[in-house]
Amino acid sequence: MRTVDLIVKKKEGLALSREEIHFLISGYVSGKIPDYQISSWLMAVCLKGLNETEQADLTMEILESGEQIDLSSIPGICVDKHSTGGVGDKTTLVVAPIIASLGLKMAKMSGRGLGHTGGTLDKLESIPGFQIQRTSEEFLNQVREIGLAVVGQTANIAPADKKLYGLRDVTGTVESV
Repeated sequence: MRTVDLIVKKKEGLALSREEIHFLISGYVSGKIPDYQISSWLMAVCLKGLNETEQADLTMEILESGEQIDLSSIPGICVDKHSTGGVGDKTTLVVAPIIASLGLKMAKMSGRGLGHTGGTLDKLESIPGFQIQRTSEEFLNQVREIGLAVVGQTANIAPADKKLYGLRDVTGTVESV
């Protein structure tokens, strides 16, 4: 399988198989596929889209690209919220503490800015001493202790998401996935 063939296939509007999506994502995370080729693929996806099966397969490949955090040790109801975006989206900064104050547990992975505004992580990093990088155990302990944790992707936790997120921001392909 060759990366360029998969870029051309998507450019022509054809669907990729789970195996082909796995090849792209695992190759990108491992460093075997360079940014410039994934950027081309992201642009093809941005212009031609993904069908529902491709979306589901890509989601699973991103999920399975690194360590998965088992939330079953957190007592009570664990929730999350995901924004649909917007200029300067700030809802996590308000909603997360309210949710935790109501006794629900919020175990949240947030992202950086896409486009011209800072993302939740960018805003939180402006707070002196705030740590967005935590180990899985630190993340779980914080949710258990205070009912809330907001962290970012790491080299171990959702590495495909971390790499794709940053690349989409600088290649004009935010809408691709």
